[in-house]
Amino acid sequence: MAVLVLSLVVLLVLGGCACVYWTARGDAPRWARVVSRVTLLGSEAARSLPRSSASGRGASDE
Repeated sequence: MAVLVLSLVVLLVLGGCACVYWTARGDAPRWARVVSRVTLLGSEAARSLPRSSASGRGASDE
C-alpha cells in the first residue's frame, strides 16, 4: 500500500514538473499553468518548513 501511495506522489511531482517546464516554454494551456502555479507554491511551502538538525542524530560537525 505504501508503495502505491509513494508511486502516486512521484507521478504527481513529475507531472507538476512537466507543467512547470511547459509553462516556461510559453505555449501551455490554462490548466497546465494552474498546475504549474500549484507546483511552484508547493515547492515554496516545502522549502519554508523548518528542518531538523542533523547534530541530534550523532553527526559530527568537527
